Amino acid sequence: MTTMSSDERARAADIEAMKGVAAAIEHSQMNELPDEFVALFRRDAAWTTGGGRRLFGRDEISAFTHKVLPGAMQGAKTTLEVIHVTFVRPDVAAVKVRQRRWSTVGGALVEDEFESTPLLVLAKEAGRWLIVAGQNTGVVDV
Repeated sequence: MTTMSSDERARAADIEAMKGVAAAIEHSQMNELPDEFVALFRRDAAWTTGGGRRLFGRDEISAFTHKVLPGAMQGAKTTLEVIHVTFVRPDVAAVKVRQRRWSTVGGALVEDEFESTPLLVLAKEAGRWLIVAGQNTGVVDV
């Protein structure tokens, strides 16, 4: 049986916390909770939406999110899965996410053709991972 070092345990705990950030994004979007979504960002964060809109700072991200999120998820479901983490430093990581969407068709959830692949830059501050920058890009089969 292999025992993990304290550094390996800390890294594994950080990755679990990052998965928690993705789960919080999913929860806030599915339940149309813009304040919960915005709380995941650092005050000076930069965010580019799946539609290419560039937003700078939590206030701008908040204004946009409060405008578009309520009503956006009616009849739909979105899932986010962390698929890769690259630590830039122990307190900064690039996190690749797979985002999939389902829509309600005839009362049943059917997977949409829409899939996106957000890249999140997270920074650990006061023990909490926050989004510093994010780019959401649709997946196109080539």
